[in-house]
Amino acid sequence: MHGEVRLRLTEVEAYDGERDPASHAWRGRTARNAAMFGPRGHAYVYFTYGMHYCLNVVTGDEGTASGVLLRAGEVVAGTEVARARRPGAPPRDLARGPARLTKALGVDANQYGVPLLDPAGELRLERAGDTPGPELVSSGPRVGVSREAERPWRFWLTGDPTVSPYRPAVKRRR
Repeated sequence: MHGEVRLRLTEVEAYDGERDPASHAWRGRTARNAAMFGPRGHAYVYFTYGMHYCLNVVTGDEGTASGVLLRAGEVVAGTEVARARRPGAPPRDLARGPARLTKALGVDANQYGVPLLDPAGELRLERAGDTPGPELVSSGPRVGVSREAERPWRFWLTGDPTVSPYRPAVKRRR
């Protein structure tokens, strides 16, 4: 939840810091990825492709980088605000994909490092009352990463229309 917009998360993807070549923390701590090194429950927001923000939840012990990328969600409150931020997007696409999710929520660099578990925080995670059982959750390879993409660390609600489509990484030409 951020401001008036509330999402039900439908897809996430895990990264294991310095032990994971697909993680921003693979080569150690930098000014960009410092939030990934703790404390847990805080936001790691980063700018990508020169135009989009993405939001991760820091999950490891302080000093040990790890995080979960919020990949997709269903807007369940504040739909008009999300639509104003993503004009022309059909309802299933308002927060379908990590950049669309942050755009729908209105997340940007100002939320870097903020605590997500503070009940009074403007950007926060809340436990849903209807948490799905493991039989309703699928896992598979991570999206768009070139290293260790095969790790089944992408998790999504099986059959949910707001889950982003799987796309393998595209090799860059040099």
